[in-house]
Amino acid sequence: MKYSINWDLGSIFPGGSQSPQLKEKITQMEKELTTLSTQVQQWKPEEDKPEYDRLKEILNVQDKLDNGLTQAFTFVEAVHSANVNDTHAVALYGKLFDLMSRQQTIATILNKAFVAFSDEEWEHLLEHSSFQPIAFVLDESRTHGKELLSEREEALINQLSVDGFQGWSNHYDSLVAKVKIPYTNKEGQTIELSAGQAQNKMYGDPDPEVREQVFAAWETAWSNDTSLFADTLNHLAGFRLANYKAHHVDDFLKRPLEYNRMKQETLDAMWQSVSRHKQPFVDYLNRKAALFGKEKLDWQDIEAPIIMGQAEPKHYTFDEGVDFIIDNFNKFSPKMADFAKYALENSWVEAEDRPGKAPGGYCSDLPESQESRIFMTYSNSPNEVATLAHEIGHAFHSDVMRDLPIKNQHYAMNVAETASTFAEMIVADATVKDAETDEERITLLDTKMQNALAMFLNIHARFLFETRFYTERKQGIVTGERLNEIMTEAQKEAYQNALGSYHPAFWSSKLHFYIADVPFYNFPYTFGYLFSLGIYARSLEEGADFEDQYIALLRDTGSMTTEDLAMKHLGVDLTKPDFWESGIKIMEKDVETFLSLTEAYVNE
Repeated sequence: MKYSINWDLGSIFPGGSQSPQLKEKITQMEKELTTLSTQVQQWKPEEDKPEYDRLKEILNVQDKLDNGLTQAFTFVEAVHSANVNDTHAVALYGKLFDLMSRQQTIATILNKAFVAFSDEEWEHLLEHSSFQPIAFVLDESRTHGKELLSEREEALINQLSVDGFQGWSNHYDSLVAKVKIPYTNKEGQTIELSAGQAQNKMYGDPDPEVREQVFAAWETAWSNDTSLFADTLNHLAGFRLANYKAHHVDDFLKRPLEYNRMKQETLDAMWQSVSRHKQPFVDYLNRKAALFGKEKLDWQDIEAPIIMGQAEPKHYTFDEGVDFIIDNFNKFSPKMADFAKYALENSWVEAEDRPGKAPGGYCSDLPESQESRIFMTYSNSPNEVATLAHEIGHAFHSDVMRDLPIKNQHYAMNVAETASTFAEMIVADATVKDAETDEERITLLDTKMQNALAMFLNIHARFLFETRFYTERKQGIVTGERLNEIMTEAQKEAYQNALGSYHPAFWSSKLHFYIADVPFYNFPYTFGYLFSLGIYARSLEEGADFEDQYIALLRDTGSMTTEDLAMKHLGVDLTKPDFWESGIKIMEKDVETFLSLTEAYVNE
């Protein structure tokens, strides 16, 4: 193979989860946390002004620890993702979460010290040349500090979160590690698929009988332990809601919006625009159902490939997929293409299709190495090529920010999905343009459309589910049976009853509902998708001049609100429907093309 299908973790910490270097790194960070804690507790702003040299030192140590903890966590996450049965990695999670809890307690003390500044003194500090570049982040910390409880109370919450909040999230990983999906092939052999393998086959196999068999087994597998998954989700949400209540936060969307640095008005404008423009995508689903000889699509058919006439399913070996990505990145951004080539040649990607891996895909940062690592399960379809491009987009986003102040490199999830979705869109669009016949173009256009269907329908269902779940969870425990009902109701509403069957156990199988540190891990995807559509349209208009503008936008993602980012770089108001609807209309054109190309096949 030209490119390795397995990543290199040994260059980070040799020895896997039992690496002596990792153990030494953790011991070193424990000492650094003790030192930082003493520095913060002893810091007296009155004695430190006007130059605030001690604060500079504190922030530098804080940044170093941030990078160190991220480096270690990314490594442990990678080891565990590659082998979900690695119990040593699970134990390391607990240790790192403990260190992160201590780090958060120290940050609490510092933020409360910021709150004690008068507004005049605070403005004076932010004007200092050492702090002006990170003024936005410091001011954000001070604002958050105003809602904090006492240092002792916040420290207690952080400590309890390790075995409570984070513990339940880790428990979900343990449950997932045991999930096996039986599959009987055409030779009559029954094999056990991991969740990741089953998901690819369930959604991507061209044989409807295979999809139906795997989906039935998938639904059963996740339903077998409904009570355990329900306990996990309820206690995660219960801890989060109790924490909100302690901080006098009644609206469970307040923190997710703050985390994503966006306004409620922006979120409302986005979902209202999506809801008003669903009919074309329902028409798309209905047409696909007709092509499959069905009145309505079943859940497992939504992402199934369409094979028309003499067209064959498009396949890309891993090497071919990588080269296709690099070639098409190069048309928009040579810097992005060079980066992708470097990442693949240096084994940043784990893509092998094998048992024992975690489901899904992700990209995680290694700030000390100034690298990233990408995890996925590759199975030669155009969809996996797009997924790989998506994750490389994340890595490129981090890479273009390496020279910025460390505090300005931490961007929110919604804008994080912008670079990744932009990269994915380049590749998905290229596969359609690369088609040699209308039959092949139909197949590839369907693959491209999966992103739009996910963002406008599937993600909307997740948002509706989570909103309704949290509303009911405030009143008490929500049973597994009720969670199935809420999920089914949300899917029917989001898909406008366009499907013949739904996925009640989806809430059990989706990791995003169980992530402790990021609540409402759904709407940022739709935001990033529509935001990237606007950027993509701009790139087509401006051609070669766009690359530097795009990178400039990415570099600002960690140091301003999303509304300010959009206004500065795109000149648009995100609280108004115009921008969102313009993005949706771009995808409506693909729907029109698909309906036109397939018209003859349903009228034969």
